[in-house]
Amino acid sequence: MNETDAGKPVEQMSFEEAIAELEQIVQRLEQGQVPLAESIAIYERGAALKKHCEKLLQQAEARIEKIVLNEQGEPVGAEPLDAPE
Repeated sequence: MNETDAGKPVEQMSFEEAIAELEQIVQRLEQGQVPLAESIAIYERGAALKKHCEKLLQQAEARIEKIVLNEQGEPVGAEPLDAPE
């Protein structure tokens, strides 16, 4: 399986596209009907898809912030969502 067989290059895929393809790969491998050489190729693509999804999730988490309010309940800034209070 090469890039033309699998569609887009992994780094150009949205999170949703990558997850959908990863789910298809898992299903094919679980069925056990894929020849060994193809199994290795799709496993490698699956690993790349997993890594890409993790990267996209980390980027999304870095962008999520919590609004900080002052004593009067007015917004005064933002901080990372998981920052200690």
